[in-house]
Amino acid sequence: MKQICTLGELLIDMTQNGTDELGNGRFTAYPGGAPANVAVAAARLGAETAFIGKVGNDAFGRSLTETLRKEGVDVTGLFRCEDIPTTMALVSVDERGEREFAFYRTPGADTQLTADEAISALEKLPLILHVGSLSLTTMPAREACEAAVNYAKERGALISYDPNYRAALWESEDLAIEMMKVLIPLADILKVSDEEMLMLTGTEDFEEGSRILSDQGPSLVLVTLGSQGVFARHGSFAGVVPGFRVKVADTNGAGDTFLGAMLAQIAGREHLLSDLDEEELRNMVTYANKAASLTCSRRGAIPAMPFADELK
Repeated sequence: MKQICTLGELLIDMTQNGTDELGNGRFTAYPGGAPANVAVAAARLGAETAFIGKVGNDAFGRSLTETLRKEGVDVTGLFRCEDIPTTMALVSVDERGEREFAFYRTPGADTQLTADEAISALEKLPLILHVGSLSLTTMPAREACEAAVNYAKERGALISYDPNYRAALWESEDLAIEMMKVLIPLADILKVSDEEMLMLTGTEDFEEGSRILSDQGPSLVLVTLGSQGVFARHGSFAGVVPGFRVKVADTNGAGDTFLGAMLAQIAGREHLLSDLDEEELRNMVTYANKAASLTCSRRGAIPAMPFADELK
């Protein structure tokens, strides 16, 4: 049994790294995809992780598979699509390190994961199954994601969910909100950005927004606030855990690093979430904030993620 299994997109982040002398963008092909990022982040911090997804039978697909394998992520559940290429995201970065996404995914291999493939890969049930909302944008990946969550939940695994909004992948914001809400009642751990919390609850108040989300099912709600830190809600505790300020090179993968660090710590606890108190939660979120800040200080998503020794 692996401690953590993540399911969803594994793709190439073609990320802008400055410009040439004529002002044209220079791009570098980085491995990416939020659930895959989470698996690597947790693995680098000592957790046993696995990934379920699909890539094309092409150079990018082979490269991504080898990247996960080298990072110690079990790729038994990573399938190949023979007739559809590996998905690619173009990531433009502004002077503050903030990102803008465009996707080559109509379709992309990650959208072709089937329910049968996902369930077969979950035969050895993990302690925690993590999924994201990009799997809900297109069939058959949507069916695969929902089937996997229900299968794991019914058998006692904790469900971690990131309703990760990417406007370019949805027909409309209203449809995105509707679909992003589908898995919230099944989640035990929910990570959202402040913008996503507003979309899902209609309020900018972190106390109220996190309560609305928690009332739907998740016992741990984490609202990421960039350099300000994270608003966490669990049990009787609800409050901000401060973050760390760094010189930002690229924010890509920061939220995934944070969540991977949280899941690695939760998976290492004897009772997972059940006896987690305020002091320990604050320490865990501080540790995860530190990991995310290091990722922000370097370029790329997976290449920028820290190892446990760096957080001591």
